[in-house]
Amino acid sequence: MDWDDLRFFLAVASAGSLSAAARALNVNTTTVLRRIANLEQALDARLFERLRSGYELTPDGTRLLETLGPVDQRLTSLHRDFKAGSENYRGVVRVSTSEMIGGSLLGPAVARFTDQMPDVALDVVTEARVTSASSAPRVMNGLRDVDIALRLERPTQGDMLVRKLADIGYGLYAHNDYVKSHGPVPTSGDLAGHDIIGFSEEDRPFGPIWWLSRAERAGNVVMRSGSPMTRAGAVQTGSGLAALPCFYAQNLPNVQCLAGPELLGALELWLLTRSDLARLGHVRAVMDFLIAEVQGNARLLAGV
Repeated sequence: MDWDDLRFFLAVASAGSLSAAARALNVNTTTVLRRIANLEQALDARLFERLRSGYELTPDGTRLLETLGPVDQRLTSLHRDFKAGSENYRGVVRVSTSEMIGGSLLGPAVARFTDQMPDVALDVVTEARVTSASSAPRVMNGLRDVDIALRLERPTQGDMLVRKLADIGYGLYAHNDYVKSHGPVPTSGDLAGHDIIGFSEEDRPFGPIWWLSRAERAGNVVMRSGSPMTRAGAVQTGSGLAALPCFYAQNLPNVQCLAGPELLGALELWLLTRSDLARLGHVRAVMDFLIAEVQGNARLLAGV
């Protein structure tokens, strides 16, 4: 067995799809597929179910992940462990979040954090997707390259410190010109006769994603994207209706809200980090700052 194949297995288990794992590993999807096939042949076991929504672990795959988890976590924490043994708490804390939270909430808050902690720098790693493509987010590998993550899903595995920070309220938005030509949306949320900019089919169906997946059956889906900013761009050209986070969409020029969180619902924003990292002073300082920033904007984020 090629031990490097295990790295590809961990990437697919974490990302939930070949394409996402390939991007994380900086290789093509063919290489990922071949390495997974090699590992399955060496172990004489099927590790993933190939579903339309992505790659889901089989019982054998879950057993392998549980076996590799502690080893993977220990290896990827070596650098941090040596750093933790030092009294020097200066450095960089990597934070993973969505591009919209990063751009609208964390970016504007950097100056305040720098005033409080001038010796700690933030490295914000943004992701376009709303949710993980996998059926159950695996955070033991998802945090291998970052210290703290803000996710719109509660993790299900790993030795993690997890805290819910806020609800992200969603509304149905359209450009003023689109509303003039197509009319408003009924209070029942009937989208018959409307053009719809939908979520990606790989996004997990809960909250506003579930609501729109049902409502769009009566309309005409003209585009799909897992990126809220991409959907917002399409809305601004009058291409159709889209479900967008209220705290972001309410500032878009010439765009109006046709229905709010009371109809579409919300996604939960969670903070997570490894338990050992939470004991480091500079990581703890960033966690406390993020918690305070999000909670201070709780009503804005909820769309109320």
